[in-house]
Amino acid sequence: MKSGIIILSELDGAVRDHVLAIQRRVDPKLASTVLPHVTITGSSGMGPIPVKTSEKELRAALEPIAADTPPMTLRFLPPMQFMQSNVVVLPLDPHGPLRELHERIKNTKLPREAPRFAFTPHVTLNLFRELPSDEVRELLKTRVNEPVKLSRIAAYQTIGPVGAKKIVEFELTGDAARNPRVRQ
Repeated sequence: MKSGIIILSELDGAVRDHVLAIQRRVDPKLASTVLPHVTITGSSGMGPIPVKTSEKELRAALEPIAADTPPMTLRFLPPMQFMQSNVVVLPLDPHGPLRELHERIKNTKLPREAPRFAFTPHVTLNLFRELPSDEVRELLKTRVNEPVKLSRIAAYQTIGPVGAKKIVEFELTGDAARNPRVRQ
């Protein structure tokens, strides 16, 4: 991926530890490069935001969304191979509160490039290491049953294919009972 700004939500707690253990086993380079996270915008559904976008612009667009969006508890679906590749991901349901969050960010005035794929929220299990077909089959049998709680979003500037720098981060602080637009 060339440089751009992506929006993601880092995993925490037991689910982060479980996913990180899988990543360390199948792709140590990925595990040592980034924390397990759900990419909300930047590769699917909405392309990356140009790096020339200022922190002030990001804050103006994202802060109200985070303040109005309640934390969400989701479940991983069974692993799948991502878009005609050797990459295996843990997908999340692309509908419901995660889609709502994605669409609200997409509908801001933030500039963005065209997406490469349809909105496919996921956590990547392997990226740098091409797995032999038998390892792919085994990885596709993996299940991560811990709930995934997304409680914050962050904008990161990607730096080349592996680096990233956090620009801003916001807690999701909306009240689900008072926000009928966002369902759990």
